[in-house]
Amino acid sequence: AGFFFSYIPQELMRGSLFVFSGAAFLATVFWAHWQGRQLSDFSNDICETVDILMEGRESKNFFPCEETAVSRVQHKLLQYYEKMKDEQQRSRQDKQTIQELVSDISHQVKTPTANIQMISGILNQHELPPEKQREFLSLMAVQIDKLDFLMQSLIKMSRLETGIFILHLKGASLSDTLAKSISMMLAEAEKKHIQLLVDCDRTLTLKHDPKWTAEAIGNILNNAVKYTPEGGSIHILVRPWQFYTRIDISDTGIGIAEEHYHAIFQRFYRAKEVTTEEGVGLGLYLARGIIAQQNGYITVTSKKGEGSTFSVFLLS
Repeated sequence: AGFFFSYIPQELMRGSLFVFSGAAFLATVFWAHWQGRQLSDFSNDICETVDILMEGRESKNFFPCEETAVSRVQHKLLQYYEKMKDEQQRSRQDKQTIQELVSDISHQVKTPTANIQMISGILNQHELPPEKQREFLSLMAVQIDKLDFLMQSLIKMSRLETGIFILHLKGASLSDTLAKSISMMLAEAEKKHIQLLVDCDRTLTLKHDPKWTAEAIGNILNNAVKYTPEGGSIHILVRPWQFYTRIDISDTGIGIAEEHYHAIFQRFYRAKEVTTEEGVGLGLYLARGIIAQQNGYITVTSKKGEGSTFSVFLLS
């Protein structure tokens, strides 16, 4: 009897061990198979996601908001895809901008270059009296000045757009800055008998860059003189506000249609009715950029046939 009771537990122990080992083996095999299936499903889902994104298709199998490994990876892939799409869009826009810029520059350079070539050909191929030679040389000098003005404007535009436009802000007399602006256009205004009136407190000082602010206002004055008929007037009125100082430049010129208010500040923009006038369409574009660099802004109000008012706002 003692032998029987001591023998049975050993057999049971061996059987139990065998059953346990078998169960453990089956569990391991099942777990490995399950893990492999999970990994296969995961890789298939990710590959499908990548294929869909590469082909630009939409899928209903994206679940970026769920808390699973697949959804987290899908979320990152979608973020990366959207970022790359935005960069591609910017790249296309930059390419188009460059193409438009090259086209605009070519158009602007073509006329003075053709005139210089024509005048040069006449001078080289014909024996002209000294007086006629001087006349042609003067015409050539005018065309060269146009090219130089265009190149200088393009350099300023490039510096402005690439962020290397350096302003030196300091407290300076606004009256002196306006005087510099007026001096740029005084001769042209006198030729057309245009009256220039200035209303500005000589003691008023603002923190601004006198050189570039004078150029910005000078560009606005240039347009005012150019598009104001002979015998007209231009009035500059300065009014200090609480946070800004407002500089109104009003003329009695041809005026601007309201639908063109935004367009006139675009690069190389020129309205159809003024294409016969000299210019390259960069003056107001540069003026707005220069004032914006000083945390200011420019607005315009106008009425066709009655004149325009450009308002420059500089921080007080």
